[in-house]
Formats: sequence, structure tokens, C-alpha cells
Amino acid sequence: MENNRVRIIDIAEELGLSTATVSNVIHGKTKKISDETVKRVQALLEERQYIPSMAGILLAQNNSHIIGVVIHDHEKYEGRVLEDAFVARALNDLEHEIDAAGFFMMVRTTKEWNSIIQFASMWNLEGLILIGFCEQDYKKLREKMRIPFIVYDGYFEETDRICNLTLDHYDGGRQMGIYFKEQGYQRVLCITDNDECMDHERFDGFQKGFLGDSRQLLIPMTKQERHQFYVEHLDELRAYDAIFAVSDIYAIELMQFLQSTGLCIPQNIAIAGFDDNPICESVYPTLTTIRQNGSERARLALEILQNLKEGSQSKGTVKLAVELVVRESTGQAFSVSESI
Repeated sequence: MENNRVRIIDIAEELGLSTATVSNVIHGKTKKISDETVKRVQALLEERQYIPSMAGILLAQNNSHIIGVVIHDHEKYEGRVLEDAFVARALNDLEHEIDAAGFFMMVRTTKEWNSIIQFASMWNLEGLILIGFCEQDYKKLREKMRIPFIVYDGYFEETDRICNLTLDHYDGGRQMGIYFKEQGYQRVLCITDNDECMDHERFDGFQKGFLGDSRQLLIPMTKQERHQFYVEHLDELRAYDAIFAVSDIYAIELMQFLQSTGLCIPQNIAIAGFDDNPICESVYPTLTTIRQNGSERARLALEILQNLKEGSQSKGTVKLAVELVVRESTGQAFSVSESI
């Protein structure tokens, strides 16, 4: 016996039975098995201290009670996707909601959309939550899978075939633009690693709210390249009153770089981000940002998955509201969401 662990085949061989018969006894499928055989199997299982595989038990059931969460291992994460603040917080919020609902959470990262199909089938998943894939990936998955799934913060045209649980990115940018305008900033910069999808919406909303001299600066995706980029563009960065980064990580990274050059935040340059990750309150100065309610999104994800399974959920986009939270990196620390 491998690693001294008792296996179904070991029990079956000792009793002279088939592995299917032993497996059926373990999983309670005994209608077609004699009482004598059931007692023999159960007695030997107890004697040999057989420990069943949880995966095997779940797969033998019609309902596995497993919710899969699959994250796209994009190159920008540099092989550390689960360490990303947004991803880590999303998983934390989802775990609480999935556990409270009586399910298990199984996490997988992958670069290939088609591996999701095998993953879902292998574990008899009851539902999927997908993070970070593109529109074409979601459409292909919808064609090839019947299992209900939700897209976490996807970006694609309205469709009645896929449920997209996203944020009001445009309004988040707009709120930040209005706030920057009210603070009296004259020259404002927005930094992002692309000008597409949600990042484009955040900048578009920001411009709508600010209504002044603002421009966008595209930065590299990898951390080392970004640092070198900031070194080369330091004089340009110093010329701005305030900088809005489309993510908290970029905002904090840039803030720490500028501080290392002797600049003071917010006295020399104000900086704000987007997402309100927990780290925003751990850095100095604390970061002004746009808050999204991760707990509410996780709760809705479970609710919608259940509705999809029952056929009572109309697919499409569900958009969550966001709010501006002002902290020390731009000025006085207070929430101004109610005033916008």
C-alpha cells in the first residue's frame, strides 16, 4: 500500500470484491448490495482505518458543493497573480461568502481559457467565478460549458448570455475628477498600463469630472520597467499638481518612488488611486482612492450563481456603485461620497 494509506483496491482485494462494490458502500449506494456484503465492507474499512478521499466523496455526489474561482495568470502579474492586492482581496471576500453559503471554494490560475473546461468537469463544479479573461474567452466558454459562471469585472458589450458583475468604472473616475477640480489642481496626470476597457472608462470619467488640463501617461506593465520609466520621466512627473493612477498599486508604487527623490506627498504632488485595497491605509501618507465594496460583490456573485442554476437570473451586466474616499495623499482625511 503506497505511503501506508489504505485504498479502495486494497479493501476490495482482501474481501474478493470489485472496487465498484466497495466504492458504492463507502458512498452509501447500497440498494443493490446484500446486507451481509455491506457489513463485511464496513467492518474491514473500520478495522483498516480507511480514510476516504474528500474529492472522491464529492465527485460521487450529484452536487459537489464546490465553487471554482479561476484567475487569468496575465503576464503583468509576473507569475505572482495570487499576491496581487485586488485578487487577494477578491478571494478573501469570496471565501467568506462561499463558506457561509455551505460551499467549498477551489482556486485555480491559468493562462489558457480552455483549461477551465477540464477543471470544471474534473471536479463536478456547481458554479464558476472567472477573473481577468477577455471577451472572446468568455464567449467560447459559454459555447462549450453548461455550468453556470459569472464574470468578475469583465469588459464586453451587453449580452444576455453571460452575467458580468462589474463596477461603475466611469463614475469612479468622474468622482475623482470632480474632487481634483474642487481641490484646485491645475495640471493633472492619469497613469495606466493601457488605454482600453475599464482603464479607459476610468480615465474617460475622470476627464468628464475634471474638465481641465489633464493627460494620460502609459506606463510599462512590469515593476522593474516601471521604475526605470519613472526615473527617465521624473522631470515630467514633477511638473504636475496631482496624479490619478487607475489602480492603488500603481499609485502607491509611484508615491514611494517620488518620496525617494525628496518630493513630499501631497505638498509637492497629490496622488490618488482606485480600488481601496487594505494597503491604502497602511502606507504613509494614506492613499485617497475610489472604494469598491468587495463583500457586496462576493455576496451578489453567490446569489446570482444560485439564480443562474435555478434559471431565475436574467443574464447581463450587474454594475456596482463606487465611492470616493479622501485620505492624506491628497489632503484632509474624510469621505466625500455623499457630496458628489
